[in-house]
Amino acid sequence: MTVVAIVAQGAMGAGMARRLTDGGARVLTSLAGRSPASRRRAAAAGMEDAGPEALAAADIFLSVLPPAEALATAQWLAPALRAAGRPAAYADCNAISPETARQVAGCIEAAGAAFVDGGIIGGPPRPDGYTPVLYVSGPEAARALVLRDHGLEVQVTPGPVGAASALKMSYAGITKGLVALGAAMMLAAGRGGAAEGLRAELARSQPQLLAWFQRMVPPMPDKAYRWVGEMEEIAGFTGPEAAGIYQAIGQFYAGVAADQAGPGEAAASLAAFLKGG
Repeated sequence: MTVVAIVAQGAMGAGMARRLTDGGARVLTSLAGRSPASRRRAAAAGMEDAGPEALAAADIFLSVLPPAEALATAQWLAPALRAAGRPAAYADCNAISPETARQVAGCIEAAGAAFVDGGIIGGPPRPDGYTPVLYVSGPEAARALVLRDHGLEVQVTPGPVGAASALKMSYAGITKGLVALGAAMMLAAGRGGAAEGLRAELARSQPQLLAWFQRMVPPMPDKAYRWVGEMEEIAGFTGPEAAGIYQAIGQFYAGVAADQAGPGEAAASLAAFLKGG
């Protein structure tokens, strides 16, 4: 039986775990210090609580976390990887820049384990069969292909460590950047009394773009807090030519997240705009 370790138990990590356990794999995680909600998600996904030694001895370890936790998690597991007789291949699946990925790789490889650079494009796996794509790169990328045998879609992208992270950064910079730009203008149009006119013009001249916004913008307020760190990573990835753009987008998402934790006015305004009311 393939043994997969996944840290942590958020929507993506638990969704991947559920797909893998349904596909016959055994999935381990660490519940030390985790919230009751995380524990419930882990139980529903069939994840088993385990210590660092067991996680390090799995066939493959998947790091599925907020970007700011990527390097700290590698440093936390490194001693167990170093002590393991047959350490797991370590796949960093987080939304991090190629530079951050190389820092994580240095930590993992110094512990004697194989590093796989990864980037997930798409939402968590769903019971209807939908699955995101895990892109992987680097000399050890093929180590992640075992996940295909248990229901996940894994694609090797050509290039060294950092290539899969660069693909994720580029794709997210386009899609989440457009969500932010669209949402910011919808909110501004509402404040300026032009919401009805803007929506009508989008429907007339940009119907495909309006349809895309109608699909992508409504879920954004609940995710905005997670996207702040991702925009910071993208800012570092783009370099000085566009760093300011993504730093500003990160600030926009931080503002939406703060509003969502309070009155929820932004989400309500966006929903009204997209429904035409």
